[in-house]
Amino acid sequence: MFVITADQKASRTDVDRAGSTRDDLGERYAGRLVLPVDRTSGDEVQALVGDAGTALDMVLLLTRAGRWSVGLGIGDVRTPLPRATREATGPAFIAARDAVTAAKRSATRFALASDPPAVTDASDAGASDAPPGADAVEALIALLLVTRDRRTPQGWDVVDRMAGGGTQREVAAALGITPQAVSTRLRTSGWRAERAALPGLVALLAQLDSRASAHASSPRPADGADA
Repeated sequence: MFVITADQKASRTDVDRAGSTRDDLGERYAGRLVLPVDRTSGDEVQALVGDAGTALDMVLLLTRAGRWSVGLGIGDVRTPLPRATREATGPAFIAARDAVTAAKRSATRFALASDPPAVTDASDAGASDAPPGADAVEALIALLLVTRDRRTPQGWDVVDRMAGGGTQREVAAALGITPQAVSTRLRTSGWRAERAALPGLVALLAQLDSRASAHASSPRPADGADA
């Protein structure tokens, strides 16, 4: 499972955004949530989702706004599930809490944690079959976030229109610029590189989730048994 915990930056001096963000996320991701998006404290929102694609998309949406420290936790969730996200618990929620705390100290305002911890083994770093840990996946997502942070408003305008299904020619006509100018903005914004990277990042997050689930379902040794 994936838990996204977002803490509003400068909440003491900014307007309250937690309530509206909770509602916006609930509407945008309707049908893709395990439990409704919840407000867990005065300036914090939390979501529980079951698939890596939705989790990454929500992280990208929240970090784009620049108003949130975003933690992504991966792990098991205690069942039976309650009705409200704020009442749920389990390793994924603990990981998300650790992640959002780390995110407040991160330049990208994002951090990732899994429970149990999945850390890249340095001794296996050169092995082709060595699974990347949460630290490595976090670093890759951070690279994407840096690229997005550098995107200009004009670049975002073109990217959003293309993501909405428009062609370069249609976007050019709507903006009153040439298709060549649209192509230049897309190239400068790194949009194609982002699109190419997303499936791989989703797969890596899903792999971390599978590892956490396998650990949760593995039999525990009896008390007194050898480790």
